Amino acid sequence: MGIDLPLIWAVIILFGIMMYVVMDGFDLGIGILFPFVPAKADRDVMMNTVAPVWDGNETWLVLGGAGLLAAFPVAYGVILSAFYLPLILMLIGLVFRGVAFEFRFKAREGKRRWWDLAFIGGSYTATFFQGVTLGAFLSGLPVADGHYAGRPFDWISAFSLFTGCALVTAYALLGGTWLVMKTEGPLQARMRALSVPLAWAMLGVIAALSAWTPLSHPAIAQRWFSLPNLLYLAPVPLLVGVAVWRLLAELRRGAHASPFLLTLALLFLGYSGLGISLWPNVIPPSISIWQAAGPPQSLGFALVGALLIIPIILMYTAWSYWVFRGKVRHGDGYH
Repeated sequence: MGIDLPLIWAVIILFGIMMYVVMDGFDLGIGILFPFVPAKADRDVMMNTVAPVWDGNETWLVLGGAGLLAAFPVAYGVILSAFYLPLILMLIGLVFRGVAFEFRFKAREGKRRWWDLAFIGGSYTATFFQGVTLGAFLSGLPVADGHYAGRPFDWISAFSLFTGCALVTAYALLGGTWLVMKTEGPLQARMRALSVPLAWAMLGVIAALSAWTPLSHPAIAQRWFSLPNLLYLAPVPLLVGVAVWRLLAELRRGAHASPFLLTLALLFLGYSGLGISLWPNVIPPSISIWQAAGPPQSLGFALVGALLIIPIILMYTAWSYWVFRGKVRHGDGYH
């Protein structure tokens, strides 16, 4: 039996996207939480918790996009054609964040608030349009002769707007629990207090999406609620409930690292649920990874490079987080 190259590439791309959600999620979450922390010194600490690693986090976004182009060119063409506008808005948000991150520390006192607003606006914009794109993707894309057959604004719907807000909630919780782990004193207490309602909100959006998605898409409902699939997949929502319960308990207990780890578990469970709903389609509702895959020669050639570069990315990412481990205090960090 030969090597299933489309399957291997699907796993690589799914891994890259998940790593981006994890790595850049708490980074974006810090910007989302900025309006709730008005003190300059506390905002400095918040940014300094990610200053050494934030730009490397987006490596995974580049890997996911480049992998999609190399392995599934049909999907790449259809997805970009369908989502040009929200993806451009997402990238504009990321640019504003990056520029604000660098210039905020160098700005005079009177100008710093404008960079704070750019950082906040960029964080909300990038996160919201990531979520909108996800929601529109889940709703399915019309394809004719290998090309996108929809209209430029088909990505706007009640469902996609809700998923945009849901992702803002998820990243805010991830950023809040990251700051619980990385800070101390009044700022940590503030983040701990904010994380409790965010955890409940996260549970609410997961429940809403879990109901809305199968109700809107009979094929997804069939996958989740038919036997024996129902028995096999029942642990996923049960584990979500357990993770939220433990997260709230750890926040009340005053734990430092475990709330962040439990939030990561929640995101992984949500990501797994989406994967179960869509698999094996790379363009919902009906184009599979095998139908959208490029030539085997291209997949094999690109795979050699991916297998060389991914371990390097993992090593330097792990090393950077290890070097900058521990608490960040007032006066520490980025200048």
